[in-house]
Amino acid sequence: MSVLPASSAATSSSKHKSAVAPEKKYKCQFCNRAFSRSEHRSRHERSHTKERPFKCQKCRSTFVRRDLLLRHDRTVHAKDNTGPPLQSEPKRKASKASAENGSPSKANAGLDTAALEQIEATSDGMVDIETAAMLLTDYHQKAMASQEPEPMPDAPDVSMVNSGPALLEPSYPPGAVALPQMPGWDHMHPVQDGKSHSISSASGLSDSHPAFKPASTLQPHPNTLPPLMERQTSNPDGLVPSFPSMNGGAAMSMSMSDMGTPGALSPYPSMMGPVSPVDYRRSPGPSQALTMTRAPVIRSEEQVEMIERNIKESDSGGAVNSFVLPSIAVLNRYLATYFNLFHHHLPFLHPASFDPTTAAAPLLLAVLSIGALYTFEQDQAYMLHISSKILVNQFLQNKENFSSRKCPLWTMQSTLLNMIFASWSGDPKGLEWACSIKSLLANMVAGNRYELKLRSEAREDAQPSHEEWIEDEGCRRTYYAVYIFFGLLTLTYNHTPAISFNELDSLELPSSESLWTLEASDEESWRESLTASTIISFKEAHDTLFQGETARYSAFATRVMINALFLEVWYHKRSPEALQDVVTEYKMRLALENWEKSLQHCEPETVVVQLSAPHKGHPLIFNAMAMYRNTRARLMVDLKSIQEALRYHDSYEVAASMTNARDKVQRSEEMIKVIQECFNCIEVAAVQGIRWVARTSATNWSVEHPLCGMDLMVILTLWLYRLEHDEEPATQDELAMYNKLRNLFDDDSAGVYGSKLSSTVARLWGSMIDEVVVWGITKLMGEAFKLHSQALVGYEDAMSDHSGSPTPSLTAQHVQALEMQAAY
Repeated sequence: MSVLPASSAATSSSKHKSAVAPEKKYKCQFCNRAFSRSEHRSRHERSHTKERPFKCQKCRSTFVRRDLLLRHDRTVHAKDNTGPPLQSEPKRKASKASAENGSPSKANAGLDTAALEQIEATSDGMVDIETAAMLLTDYHQKAMASQEPEPMPDAPDVSMVNSGPALLEPSYPPGAVALPQMPGWDHMHPVQDGKSHSISSASGLSDSHPAFKPASTLQPHPNTLPPLMERQTSNPDGLVPSFPSMNGGAAMSMSMSDMGTPGALSPYPSMMGPVSPVDYRRSPGPSQALTMTRAPVIRSEEQVEMIERNIKESDSGGAVNSFVLPSIAVLNRYLATYFNLFHHHLPFLHPASFDPTTAAAPLLLAVLSIGALYTFEQDQAYMLHISSKILVNQFLQNKENFSSRKCPLWTMQSTLLNMIFASWSGDPKGLEWACSIKSLLANMVAGNRYELKLRSEAREDAQPSHEEWIEDEGCRRTYYAVYIFFGLLTLTYNHTPAISFNELDSLELPSSESLWTLEASDEESWRESLTASTIISFKEAHDTLFQGETARYSAFATRVMINALFLEVWYHKRSPEALQDVVTEYKMRLALENWEKSLQHCEPETVVVQLSAPHKGHPLIFNAMAMYRNTRARLMVDLKSIQEALRYHDSYEVAASMTNARDKVQRSEEMIKVIQECFNCIEVAAVQGIRWVARTSATNWSVEHPLCGMDLMVILTLWLYRLEHDEEPATQDELAMYNKLRNLFDDDSAGVYGSKLSSTVARLWGSMIDEVVVWGITKLMGEAFKLHSQALVGYEDAMSDHSGSPTPSLTAQHVQALEMQAAY
């Protein structure tokens, strides 16, 4: 039996509509659309959440529906012999029944497979009655199966896995938590600012967040969508395996082995975190056993007392006498979150030799302050941060005959962590303080580097011992961490770099993470490992990239070199001769291309990093790619006015500078290359799922991603705005790029603002980066993008969204013309 024609289906449906029309009682959480079945609603909600649960086992593609996966398998993998073709659920069950009974099933005998898949693709509770009656049983089973993630071959039974690093959600309750503006930066107990400048989201995403409370007392926002897996497991008809709950205070007392996001041991390989800085298929070198770094642990109350004594000894002025350390369980949680979540993005500390009982008190407090941020315990984070600042300041003031050469390494490391905390806190006073001591930190780097040079020359050609090398490598990594941090200040706030190229030219680049964390059994094996490693100087790598060759270095060195290339572009764009200097710009483009090619030759890694990220590599390379895209865009568009507005942390001023930058974005063939980098940026989030990224990226991805994505998303939205409003017709290349961007979002999600894709992209990006907040700067950026979206869509459409009455889009005809041109 074939599917009824459209006309007869409509007639049959109209005859029985009044008698058997099902009640539509399942409403979408994002719009007012209602459905008669919960599975239809769940499938529709994926259009809003960008969830792609169906993964192809033969490539890396993911899909929102199973029928799309089947179509992909037939069209893409039909001739490549990568495995047997997939079958739709009714066909598979019919084949199984035929094999068991020896005869074909009557219900499926006359059923056309293509018709079944067509019905599956278009059924949202509107299938005609006769067809629905015929397919009732099989369709119900297929719809239930469509709610399950696709199992991987030979994967363990996920329903049996109740602990370990395979947890999808980080350890915070549903609902966004934010670092608010902190007016009392200099006070030990900062005062909460109750004012909110958020704008209601027409898409249903939460735009404002409750004042910060301890994680155990937070309640979900009434308008906040629960986490992705929580929504799936709450489906009464669903068959999704359950995950352990991470809500409430009990989650905070769990060990870090139970707090981890999906990692190398995850039962869902599609959600597996990075296993190495580079793909082993591209990494030459010997195969070694995989290892994992362990966070330092405080094991007894006696060790806590030792830490308290260290703090009192460091507090010569008695300024932090009232400070009380948290309990041992809380301290271990802060240490674990720092070394498991933050450390991998800037690995200048040596985890194996970091002993909390012997570490300098200011450094330990700085580490604990950032660990507290990642557990969303803001009050404790500020207490620890301010205490660390006070102790460092006392040490520097009381040091006789102060010299940057005689400053111990921990002073530089403590100051760096405190500046990171302050600069991304979302408080303009914190940024002002960080900028006031930039030169001090740069002087520390210069003096310490000179001492390192003297130590190295004193050894002449002799190799250092393992202990000596760890000390020297820790110094080098700290210098480069400061260099990277200063580069991010330049990228975000347009601050002049405080460390020049000449300060680091002869310095060796950081080693691989495998060598850095190696626990050598004896000196001989250590020396063999050191000899086998490829370590070159900063200047050698720089010259190689500009000479048109590819260099071989570590993942950390990869991040260092893209920071150097970014600063080269920054200096070039601010030179008076930049417009006429075509040769220099060509060389920079060549160096960037060589840097990207060098990713395939990175030092092989054996350290497992349990962070959930789409990039199959170390977080340092994932972060470096974000800065690479920003650097490519900076060669074409420099949004200096936005960066300067960001310094003062007013979301309205930042949004106004975004909208006023329209003239900076031109339409040209070269601009399309920049838009491709913008597409690559947003595609990472769209493919993973906007909702999933909003929930997990704050604790898994570095703050570098929203910082680097700021320029890219502004450029993208302004380019889309010009394409939608300019009278000049779009070229074929512009149409192709517009449609490629349009296809990242389905009709329902893109329809939030009618046909204005520019405002939709701005709104989605703003809602994504400020939903769960570790660093307050992302909250500021999210609010600015939402205001920018309102400015792009126009006052009339904004009012219609608030009132709920649809208003025709001012550019609907123009965008329809765009789509018509694309069709032809």
